[in-house]
Amino acid sequence: MKPVIVLGGGGHAKVLLDTLILQGHNILGFTDLQSQASIWGIPYLGHDVEIEKFSPKDLVLVNGIGAVGNNSIRKKLFCFYKERGYSFASVIHPTAIISPRVVIGEGAQIMAGAVVQADVHISGNVIVNTRASIDHDCRINDHVHIAPGATLSGGVHIEEGAFVGAGAVVIQGIQIGTGSIVGAGAVVIKDVPKNRKVAGVPAHMIG
Repeated sequence: MKPVIVLGGGGHAKVLLDTLILQGHNILGFTDLQSQASIWGIPYLGHDVEIEKFSPKDLVLVNGIGAVGNNSIRKKLFCFYKERGYSFASVIHPTAIISPRVVIGEGAQIMAGAVVQADVHISGNVIVNTRASIDHDCRINDHVHIAPGATLSGGVHIEEGAFVGAGAVVIQGIQIGTGSIVGAGAVVIKDVPKNRKVAGVPAHMIG
């Protein structure tokens, strides 16, 4: 395995560092826009520009930027370093339950206790957060964040950059449009157009 640098030093980055340690990765350090102390002895390397001192051939990156309702910064960082030839490691917690018939894209992150069933397609730079459940035949496009405890029934399609909040439930066959936000605890029973916010039980448009 190539050495790893984690982008970011916040809460999501700490969860990823914990998983990487558990898996025995060689972690060179982490970057952040604000000065940081080391985390569990893992060194703070400085701002993100420090990454370009390393050749893309010599390491892989892990995107440690979390997103609560806004995936744009996470997407921007991923695309910036991809354009410069860097690769992103997918991080999968050993307690996640994943069918062998799942497709997992570059830089995807599947956290502790998540369940991903057969014929799910998870694209690049996706977060499937703690204890989220994704049932059969779902398609999760690039830069999506499925927050802790969210449940997607079979055949759900989440388009690029959308966010599904903690504990939300999306019934079978629903499509969530590009850039849309599903509020925490919502129950989605109708398709959500792009760039909309929905919340409630059943979910309705807000804002």
